[in-house]
Amino acid sequence: MTSLSSIRARPWHALAAALALTVVALTPAHSEAKLTKAQVAAVAAYDDALTGFKKILRERRAEIDAGKKLPSLPGQAVYLARLKVMSTYKDLTDALPSRIGPPNKFGVPPDHFDVAIEPLIDQYTDLFAIMQAPPKFAQASKMPMKDVVDLGRAIARAKGADATTADAAGRISLGIFFAETNARQNIGNARSDKYKGSLQTGTSEDRNGRRKWAAIKKQVAKRDPKLAARDDAEEARAARIDQRYNHWLAVRNGLMNAHADLFADIPAIQKMLPDEIDQMKLFQLIQIVPTPTRAALRSGNVETYRISDKRVMGFLRNNSIFTFGKENRAKTSATYREILDAMWLFTPKFEKARDRFNALKHGALE
Repeated sequence: MTSLSSIRARPWHALAAALALTVVALTPAHSEAKLTKAQVAAVAAYDDALTGFKKILRERRAEIDAGKKLPSLPGQAVYLARLKVMSTYKDLTDALPSRIGPPNKFGVPPDHFDVAIEPLIDQYTDLFAIMQAPPKFAQASKMPMKDVVDLGRAIARAKGADATTADAAGRISLGIFFAETNARQNIGNARSDKYKGSLQTGTSEDRNGRRKWAAIKKQVAKRDPKLAARDDAEEARAARIDQRYNHWLAVRNGLMNAHADLFADIPAIQKMLPDEIDQMKLFQLIQIVPTPTRAALRSGNVETYRISDKRVMGFLRNNSIFTFGKENRAKTSATYREILDAMWLFTPKFEKARDRFNALKHGALE
């Protein structure tokens, strides 16, 4: 390659020719000639995925801006396009480690995320906020996070937990709220016709939670009359709507359906999983894959319990666990330690929940 000192010494026409040679030497096409077939394929796969992601973002935004009727489950194609971008980028950085860039504002590992697409993820987030906006009749809470913590604590106490354990239940409940909706109350679901509301429950789950709440309501009222009175008021308020669109009731029913029975077991869970983020991840897995997670708890050693059911692995992948990169997509089984570690996309949400819980505990307003 022409040196800088020799360029300086040449007349302008020679300088132009030298610069032209330099540009040719640095073009991507020239450098890619040195790549292996696998590396070229990885580059092409990522470029195709990125093109597809940009395309669906433009299409959905144009439909919204034009006031057109959106397709059924309008967020699904957008969501899958994002997963494909991240997965093919992980394949690319596995093949070409030099493509790993700087940290990103989302806290995603740099080998899974090209920092250059941060603006696209902002567009993605904006679209979902529109597509999943609460209906006009939804009944919001003025302090939605405090409600979640209060309900988690009250349910845990009614289940026989002491004050310390009830605090942990409040923290864990808030973590689920962040994991399910990024702490946005009463939202719909652009990827599913089934799951709605602050804890993203289905109608049968909501009914089951209501039934279980009725069984402990007297115990709750005896310990906390003020909370029980609030509950009565919310029941009356939501008499003519789907309770999943009343924040208080949606959280109450969601916690009762999936998590309440385990709140009294939190001390044992804490011994198996001392880390608070791991604890929140485990309760989130109760939401995603309840049967194997309960089996893992019964085993007495959550971390070493292994699952190999193809259907369960599919549920995990649909929730961004073992989704990114060929190695993860090829996994046919995993221990719960591996599953917890693979839930890194949830980690920032649970950290926010823990911070907010600590602030609420010390009297800070939402």
